[in-house]
Amino acid sequence: MGMMIGISFQSQAEGSPTLASYSRFFSNDLVLAGLARTVVMSGLVALCVTVLAYPLAYYLARATSRWRTVIFALAIAPELAGVVLRTYGWLIILEDRGFINSALMWTGLITEPLPLSKNLFGVVVGLTHVILPFGVLSLLTSLQGINPSLEKSAQILGASRLAVIRHIILPLSVPGIVSSFLIGFTMAASAYATPALLGGAGFKVMATMVYEQVLFYLDWPFAAVMANVLLILMLAAGFVGSRLESRLHQKLHL
Repeated sequence: MGMMIGISFQSQAEGSPTLASYSRFFSNDLVLAGLARTVVMSGLVALCVTVLAYPLAYYLARATSRWRTVIFALAIAPELAGVVLRTYGWLIILEDRGFINSALMWTGLITEPLPLSKNLFGVVVGLTHVILPFGVLSLLTSLQGINPSLEKSAQILGASRLAVIRHIILPLSVPGIVSSFLIGFTMAASAYATPALLGGAGFKVMATMVYEQVLFYLDWPFAAVMANVLLILMLAAGFVGSRLESRLHQKLHL
């Protein structure tokens, strides 16, 4: 990381350290648009991962039947295949002549293919599938730490199932929720293969732009600036998440 910081202050020509690459970064509308697109994409993926993982993790934390093992295995099964393989699978499903569009056109529900790939939607779907197991494991650890007797006591005192989840389970699982969101955000922000394949050439995020600068333009200082900004973005997300978790924890224990 120290080498990356040092490279970011270099110039392509020999000379003293310079801030030219940083100035270029913050004055380039295309690059700033890519940064904003990365933030939006990562936030949506983190939200989808957390929302989808929560009920599954809660079931795994409370289930005692033999199906628990089967469902747990299915939840982490995507990690047995490579990211590129899973992304190509979604590309086959979502592309214009993919399974979904072909089925909808065959049934007559649509006359033209829906834009399900080569855009933000396709990337969010693919990354959610890739990162979902990590969200499940993060939330599962948090939910298993909640004493089941708290739920039983609340139900004995007349609380409905929804009230128990809202006033007991959700507040006590805040650390797991924050952790799942941060894992989803950071993994999505640094992902390259899925945005490159499902997003297409027109969908530029920080990871794909760094790749282009290194391999196509051979501009290592500018690529290092992008990488450093991406690192700062993820560190800032972690800091905000930890502060939010701390405040919620204090509020719940007043």
